Amino acid sequence: MKCMCLQAMSIVYDRHHEDIGPFSDTKYIVGMLERCTDRMERDRLVQFIFKLILHRRNVKDIMDANGVRILVDLLTLAHLHTSRAVVPTQSNVIEAGPNMVRESEKEWHYGNSGERKGPVSFQEMRDLWASGALTLKTKCWAQGMDGWRTLQQVPQLKWCLLAKGTPVVNESDLATLVLNTLNAMCKYFPSRDPDDAIIRPLPRVKRLLSDSVCLPHLVQLLLTFDPVLVEKVATLLCEVLKDNPAVSTIYLTGVFYFILMYTGSNVLPIARFLQLTHTKQALKGTDTSDIMQRSVLGQLLPEAMVNYLENHGAEKFAQIYLGEFDTPEAIWNHEMRQVFDVNQKRMLIEKLAAHIAEFSPRLRSNTRALYQYCAIPVVRYPQLEQELFCNIFYLRHLCDTTRGQTAASERATEHMHLKDRNGSIFQVHALEPVKLLKDVLDAWTKEVEKKPPAMSIDDAYEDLSLRRGMQHEEATVRKAYYRLAQQFHPDKNPEGREKFEKVSRAYEFLCSRNLWTSQGPNPDNIVLILRTQSILFDRYSEELQPYKYAGYPQLIKTIQLETEDDQLFSKSAPLLAAASELAYHTVHCSALNAEELRRERGLDVLLDAYSRCVSVLSASSKPNEVGVQVCMHVTRCYSVAAQFRGCRDKMVEMPQLVKDLCHILYFKHLTRLCLVATECVSSLAVDSILQMQLLQAGCLWHLLLFMFSYDFTLEEGGVQRSEDANQQEVANRLAKLAVRACGRLGGYLTGDLESPNNPVAQDALNSLLTPYLARQLSLDKPEEILKILNSNCETPYLLWDNSTRAELSEYLEQQRHNKLFGETDPTYGTDFVYSIHSKELIVGGIFVRIYNEQPAYPIENAKGFTIDLLEFLASQSELLSGMSSVTLSTADNKQLQNIVMCLEALRNVIKNNAGVEMQCIGHFRLLFALLSAESCKDVQRGALEVIATVTRNHECVNDIAASDILVHLVVVLYTLPDHQVTILDTLYALMSTTKIVKEALTKGALIYLLDLFCNSSAPAVREKTAELLARMGADKLVGPKVRLALGRFLPAAFADAMRDSPQICVHMFEGTHENPELIWDNDARERVSSVITNLREEHYTAQRQNPQMIWRPPDDNVLAKCGAPGELVVGGVYLRLFVANPGWVLRRPKEFLSELLDTCLNLMSKDKPDVDLLELATSALVSLLQAQPALADQVPSLGHIPRLCRQMVLCKQHNDVPKAAILVLHQLATSEVCIQAMGHTECINPLKKAMQARKDMIGVACEALNRLFSANQDQLIKQALEADMVPYLLGLLEGRLETLENPATTKAQIVKALKAMSRSLLLGDKVTAILEKSSVWAEYKDQRHDLFISTPATAGYLTQGTTKTLPDAPPPMDREDPMSSKQRN
Repeated sequence: MKCMCLQAMSIVYDRHHEDIGPFSDTKYIVGMLERCTDRMERDRLVQFIFKLILHRRNVKDIMDANGVRILVDLLTLAHLHTSRAVVPTQSNVIEAGPNMVRESEKEWHYGNSGERKGPVSFQEMRDLWASGALTLKTKCWAQGMDGWRTLQQVPQLKWCLLAKGTPVVNESDLATLVLNTLNAMCKYFPSRDPDDAIIRPLPRVKRLLSDSVCLPHLVQLLLTFDPVLVEKVATLLCEVLKDNPAVSTIYLTGVFYFILMYTGSNVLPIARFLQLTHTKQALKGTDTSDIMQRSVLGQLLPEAMVNYLENHGAEKFAQIYLGEFDTPEAIWNHEMRQVFDVNQKRMLIEKLAAHIAEFSPRLRSNTRALYQYCAIPVVRYPQLEQELFCNIFYLRHLCDTTRGQTAASERATEHMHLKDRNGSIFQVHALEPVKLLKDVLDAWTKEVEKKPPAMSIDDAYEDLSLRRGMQHEEATVRKAYYRLAQQFHPDKNPEGREKFEKVSRAYEFLCSRNLWTSQGPNPDNIVLILRTQSILFDRYSEELQPYKYAGYPQLIKTIQLETEDDQLFSKSAPLLAAASELAYHTVHCSALNAEELRRERGLDVLLDAYSRCVSVLSASSKPNEVGVQVCMHVTRCYSVAAQFRGCRDKMVEMPQLVKDLCHILYFKHLTRLCLVATECVSSLAVDSILQMQLLQAGCLWHLLLFMFSYDFTLEEGGVQRSEDANQQEVANRLAKLAVRACGRLGGYLTGDLESPNNPVAQDALNSLLTPYLARQLSLDKPEEILKILNSNCETPYLLWDNSTRAELSEYLEQQRHNKLFGETDPTYGTDFVYSIHSKELIVGGIFVRIYNEQPAYPIENAKGFTIDLLEFLASQSELLSGMSSVTLSTADNKQLQNIVMCLEALRNVIKNNAGVEMQCIGHFRLLFALLSAESCKDVQRGALEVIATVTRNHECVNDIAASDILVHLVVVLYTLPDHQVTILDTLYALMSTTKIVKEALTKGALIYLLDLFCNSSAPAVREKTAELLARMGADKLVGPKVRLALGRFLPAAFADAMRDSPQICVHMFEGTHENPELIWDNDARERVSSVITNLREEHYTAQRQNPQMIWRPPDDNVLAKCGAPGELVVGGVYLRLFVANPGWVLRRPKEFLSELLDTCLNLMSKDKPDVDLLELATSALVSLLQAQPALADQVPSLGHIPRLCRQMVLCKQHNDVPKAAILVLHQLATSEVCIQAMGHTECINPLKKAMQARKDMIGVACEALNRLFSANQDQLIKQALEADMVPYLLGLLEGRLETLENPATTKAQIVKALKAMSRSLLLGDKVTAILEKSSVWAEYKDQRHDLFISTPATAGYLTQGTTKTLPDAPPPMDREDPMSSKQRN
C-alpha cells in the first residue's frame, strides 16, 4: 500500500507541481529512503524524489537532508548489475565474468564484540549472513569506508543481504534515475550568471558532488560501461566540474582511464568532458610538446588527437575518435582505439584495462572501493612509429605524395576539407604556412640537438629492484613501483625520501616516450622535416615569399656533411636528396632566399654535392637513386638561381657547373633528369658568358638529339595522358624544352624568355637546323618545329627527309662522342652542310626550285626574298652579257638555269604577295635588259613574265616610265612571237602613264602595233593590239597625236571601233564596207598593210642598230593614197554616201555636225566657192539636221549662226551662197534654241537680202520667217520692222510670184508670218498699224490659208522619200552592218 501511495504521489506531483508548490515533507521522504529496507519502496521513493525536484525549493530540502550522499550511495549498486547487455567490443578484462575469482576480491572485514575477522569476499559475506554469523548489528569495513559501520548502514550489504521485496527497476535503471535527478538538481544552479561571470562560492549541489565522498563513486560508475550510465555520468561531470576548483585533481580518481575505456559510440559527452578538463589537471607531462605537457591525455592519446580536441572541439574530436581517419591532421582507427591491432599488440583500451586490471574486479566485491591513482606508461601506437608530429600535422603523412593529392594541398581561405578512409568529407582549419614553417624549424633544431636519455632501461629496472637485461611486463613494473613507493613514501618513512624520489624517477622514465626514443638525432625525422619545408615552399610560395628563409646555415651544413660522408649512397635516409630539394624550393619561392643562399656560400656547397653525384651517374642509374635525385634538385636550384644577377655572376666563376650539367645530358635514359638539366641550360643562357660556356661544353649536340625523340602523334591523338603514366609524354616535353633552350642559346626569344643575342650559336643553328627552322625558334612554338623535324617536309623553306635526319643524327652523335673524349669542334657545327641541300639553288634561305613548284606557299618576308632574287640576278648579269649559245659550258648552263628559276620565283613572289613589286623599283633597267638576251629565250620569257606581273602597280609603272627602257619591250614583240599577247597586255598596263605613251610613240611602238593589227595571223593578237591602240589614243595629252598618226594609216572609223570593240574592229578590217563612214575593200586593205609592213621593217632594222632612235610618222597621208579617191570626207563621213543614206547612225554626230558646219561656212566664204561641193555639203547638213533634229540645239554654242547670217550679205556675186544659207537657216528655224540665238543676231535683214538675191528661194525663206515669228521673239519682230520686212512681205503678197512653184503656199506662209508678228505684245500694234494701211492685207487678213500649206517631204535639192524618225542612240554593237551584209552578198 505504501508503495502504491508513493507511486500515486509521484504521478500527482508530476502533473500538478506548479499548483501544489513546494512539498513540505521532502526531508521526511529522504529520511524514509535512508531508513527503508524494501527494494520496491526504495525504487518508489527514488521515483518520487525525481518528481519532487520539479520544484526548485524541494532541491534545497533534499540537500539539507543529506539526500545527495544517499543518492550517490544508491548509484554504487550499479556495479552489482551483472545481467546487463555487454557491448560487443568490450574485453573480458573489462567485463569480468561472474565466475572470475581473484584474490584481490576479498575486501570485507567484520567483527562482533571487538573481534575482527577477514578479509573475506562478498560471496563469503553472503554465506555468513545466510548462516546467521552476521547480524544487523555486526560491524563491517571495506576499503573506501571512513570507519566501521553496522551491516545495515553499509548500502551494498543492506540492499544485497538485508533488503527484501521485489525491485521495480534493476540496479542500472535505478542508477539512471538517480543520475537524472542529480543532473536536474545541478541545472538549477549554474556556475555562471547571465553575464557569464563565475559564481562564487560554487553552488552547494556541485560542492557536494565534487566532494571526495561522492565524486570518486560518480567517476567509478564509468566502469559499468553501460552506454546510458556512461553518457549521463559524463554529462553530470561536465556540469559539476565547470568552473570548479576541484577540476585540477579529478585525474586522481582515474576518470581519464575509465572514460577512455568505454567502447560505445555515444562519445560526444565524453569528448565534451575531455575538452573541459584535459588541460586543467595539476599534472605536468614529460613530453617536449607544449600541449602534451599541459594535457593529461598526453600519456594516452597521440599528440594529433590531443591537438584535434584542443583545436577543433568536442564534436570534431568525437567524429575522429569513432572514425577511420588517415590524414595529415589525424591518424586514428578502430584498431588504435580497441583492444588489439592486427598484430595482437595492446592498444589504448587494452592498455588501460591492463593498467587498472587489479581494481576493476574489486568493484563487484566492494562497490565503494576507491581507485588509487598510478600513472600509466605512455601508450605506444605502432601506426605512428615512423611519424613525426609538428604543429598540427603528421609530417610523414603530409609529405606522402604517393597518396595522390594530400589534404594540405586543398587550400581555402579559412578552411580546407579532408577525407577519411571511407571518403567522408570533414572540415578543418586551413594550414598556416608561416606558423608551420616556424614550428618545423624549431623541430629541426630540437631534433639535431637531441641527446640520448640520461637513464637507460636497465638502470630504471635496477632502481625498481627488477632484474637488468630482460623485458618486464608493465604490471610487474607497476607492482614493483607500488611496493617501493609505499615502503619509502616520506609520510611513512621519513628517511626514505631519496629512495622514493629515485623510484619515482625510474617509474616516470619507464612511463615516458623517452623509453623508445633513438640515440641522438633521427635521420628519418630530419628527412621528414626537410620534405615538409619543401612542400610548404612549393604550395605556399605566395605566403612565404616575403620572408627570408632562416634555416640556410643548418641546411648548408647538412648538405656539406652528407656530401663528405663516405656512406652517402648506401644510407637508408636520403638526407642529401631532401636537403637539395629544400634548397631548390626556397630559392624558387623568393629572390631573398636566392641571394641569401649565395651569401652563405650555398652555391659552392651545392656544386660539391652536384659534382659528386654526377660522377656516379652511369647507364645503369635508376631515377629513384639518391645520386639522380640530388642531381635533379640541385639542377633545379641552379635553374631558379640563374634568374638573379648576383647568382649568375657566381655561376660564371664555377666552370665545373656547366661541365657537370652537360655531362648529365649524356644519360638519355634518365629522361626526367635530362628534362631538368635542359631547363637549367635554358635558364643559364640568359647570360652571354654562360652561353659560350654551354656551347664549349657541347650542350648543343645533346639538345638537338633530344628533339628527335618527339612523337607528334601523341600530341595529336586526343588521348588523355600524363608524365607519370606515359614515358613518351616526358620525352615530348624534353624535346620541347630542348627547342626552347636552343632558342635562348641563340638569343632568338623575346619577352620573359629574352636572352643575349649570340651570333656563334645562331650560325651553328642555321647550319644544323637550316635557317628556316632556326628562325622558327623565335616564335616559341616548339610543337610545330618538332613535328617538322620528325616528319618529311618539302617546302620552299625546308627540304627535310629521312636522309637529312639521319645525316644530322650521325653528325651529332659523333660530336657527342668526340666531346666525351676531350675533342672539341671549334666551329660548333657552322661548316656542316646537308648533301641534299648542296644541289639546290638557295636564295634568301628559300629553295627556289621548290618555291616554283609551290608558288602559293606563304613567304615570311616576301619583300626580303624579292630583294635577294633581284640581287642574285644582278650578280649574274655579267654572265648574260658575254654569253653566246655556242660557247656554253655545263657550269654556264647551270647558271643559266638558275637565272631562269630566279626569274620564275620573282614572278611567283610578286604574283602571290601584294605590294612586293615595289621592291623592283630601281631594278627595271636590269629586268628590261634581260629582254634583250636573245640567245636565251627562257630568260627573255622569264623577264617578260616578271615585267608583266609588276605592271599592276602604278608606282612600278612610273619607275619604268622614268627609266626610258620601253624600247626593249617593244622590240621583243618580234623576238618572242609566241608571247605577243603577254607583251601586249604588259604594254596595255604601261600605257596608263602619259610618259610611257609618249615614249611608245617616239620609239615606234605605233608602227609595230599597226603591223600586228594589219598582218598578224592570230586574232587574239590583233584584238589586243586594237585595244592597246585605243588606250594610247585615249590619253589626254598624247592621245591626239596618236590618233592623228593612226589616221594617216587607217580610216577614223577603225580608231573609233578600236575604242568601242577591238573584236568588231578586227572584223571591220577584214571585211568590205561602203557606208557614210567607211569605204573599205580588199585592195585598200592590202595596200595599207603592205605600206605598214615596209615601214615597220625599216624601223626595226634601224632600231636594232640604235635603240634610242626616234620614230616619226610619214609626211604624206598613207590613207589618202590607199583609200577611196575623189570622195569628200568630213568628220570621217563620206558626204556623198551620207546624202544618199541620211538615216545612217553616225558614231559621232556632234563632231560631224561641227566639222560639217565649218566646211559649209568655209565654202561659202571663199571667193570662188566650189558649187558642187557647197551643194553637197549643204545637202548633207540639211539632211543631218532633218535626221537628227536635236542636233540643231548644239549649233548656237558652236558660234556658227552669226557667220551664217554674214555670209548671206557678203556673197552677193555668188547666188549659190544665199541659197545654201537660206536652206540651212530654214532648217535651223525648227529649233527654239537656234531661234533664241537668232534674236540676238542680225538675221532678218540678211535674210531679206538673200530673198531678194534668190527669188526662187522666197518660198523656203517665207516658211522660215513663219517659224521665226511664231516663236514670239520680240527681238526678231523688231529686226523685221527695222528692215522694212512688213512692207516687203506685203509687196510679195500683192505680186503674182510666178517664179515660184507654188505661189499660193508661199502667200499662205506670208499671211501666217504677218499675223504672228501682229500678235506681239510689245510690237504688235506697230505691225498692225502698217498692215491696216495696206489694201492688200485687207483682202488676205480674214482668209484661212491652211489648205494651201502642205508639208513637203523634202526641200531644196532633196528628192528622197519622206524622212522617218531616226534613233537618238547607236544600235547594239552585235547588230550586223546591213551595208556590209549587202557587200558580202
